[in-house]
Amino acid sequence: MIMGIQRPAWLEALYTQKFFVGCSYHETAKKNEKNICCLDCCASICPHCIPSHRFHRLLQVRRYVYHEVVRLDDLQKLIDCSSVQAYTINSAKVVFIKKRPQNRQFKGAGNYCTSCDRSLQEPYIHCSLGCKVDFVLKHYKDLSPYLRRCNKLTLSPDFLIPQEIGEEETQSTIVDSEERMSWSSGSSGSENNMRVGCNQNQMIVRKKRSSSNYKVVGNFDNEDMATSMISRRKGIPHRSPLC
Repeated sequence: MIMGIQRPAWLEALYTQKFFVGCSYHETAKKNEKNICCLDCCASICPHCIPSHRFHRLLQVRRYVYHEVVRLDDLQKLIDCSSVQAYTINSAKVVFIKKRPQNRQFKGAGNYCTSCDRSLQEPYIHCSLGCKVDFVLKHYKDLSPYLRRCNKLTLSPDFLIPQEIGEEETQSTIVDSEERMSWSSGSSGSENNMRVGCNQNQMIVRKKRSSSNYKVVGNFDNEDMATSMISRRKGIPHRSPLC
């Protein structure tokens, strides 16, 4: 008879649930990929499902080299991850969830995974969380000494929730529409002023046309008008006779 805890329900969910597939509850929504594991419901969810699980423990699942990984800082709150080799992604250390077996015919010097025979750096002896869990259950038959009590687990601050993005876009749209309305009202007022000014200029030109015998083109000042009048009064110049 095997005594002790074999695998907690949340750990089984990490192994068996499918991640990075479309959410059936939000098929038409954007960014509906399942990349979160709800540890209380033992199910994979997408970012749109977060409001229904906002009081649950949530663990973000990432991808690295076509394999599922989780942040080391988050996983250490749930289980002892010592002797498991971690890798760095975007300045954050991550741990592989499942085994990554490979066929090796020869072993050289150095450390190798206890389950996958994968070459590791010292002092690590497990290449994934699954390899360590299998090793502990095989040799000690009990996983409880390695489990840690975690009553609260939230997503990292850099995780984007589509609902919040949608609210920001709506607010920006409202602000833009208000700015357009204020600009259009201001521009309409300026256009009306321009029309009034044009009408006044047309009235001035018409008066000048009625009181004089020449055309007024554009806006002339007094000097330009005097010059034009003098040039029009002058006749054809005549040269003095040669002596």
